[in-house]
Amino acid sequence: MLKAFVQTVTPFEQNASILFCSETKKCAIVDPGGDIDLLLELAKKNDLIPEKILLTHGHIDHAGGATELAEILNVEIHGPQKDDKFLLDSLQKQGQMFGMASRNCYPDLWLDEGDVVQIGKQQLDVYFCPGHTPGHIIFFNKDSKLAIVGDVLFNGSIGRTDLPGGNFEDLIESVKNKLWPLGREIEFIPGHGPMSTFKAERLSNPFVSDSVLGIK
Repeated sequence: MLKAFVQTVTPFEQNASILFCSETKKCAIVDPGGDIDLLLELAKKNDLIPEKILLTHGHIDHAGGATELAEILNVEIHGPQKDDKFLLDSLQKQGQMFGMASRNCYPDLWLDEGDVVQIGKQQLDVYFCPGHTPGHIIFFNKDSKLAIVGDVLFNGSIGRTDLPGGNFEDLIESVKNKLWPLGREIEFIPGHGPMSTFKAERLSNPFVSDSVLGIK
């Protein structure tokens, strides 16, 4: 079974996740924006074996620590989708703006709609969900009914679209056409804030509830 630990990192209070196969203890670290010592300690404390680093998108609070962590663990970086390259190419500059140590990131593998990521004996399906950034992706494990959605959707809100490459219409379409069809019972880990379910957001989210989107 796929299980997850969530660790808040960076001054932006971003949810970095460690997804692991409970049978093999192999894991992937998702969106290590910073505070990598906390993520390394969490993995070590739970006897997890890091296999790879996964990125949902290229903002500093999600990707700022990826290059350093990959070097420490000697693992590859997979994701996001290639349209976020301009953001990953500017992580060091972003870091200087926000007073955060960061290095530019060059993924070993870009991911896109339909790709499958293996973690031990578990699989993550990749969905392309632009809007917050042009190359944003999300990860979904069907058996555990768990989605890792980055900054597409939050508990009671949605991701910003006023940053470079953002597009409000694309974000709404990503939620409506990529997330909602996965099922109402899906639990999700957002990039910031507490977890929620698609059912709860479809009932009351002021941006993407069924009533707002005109879904009956």
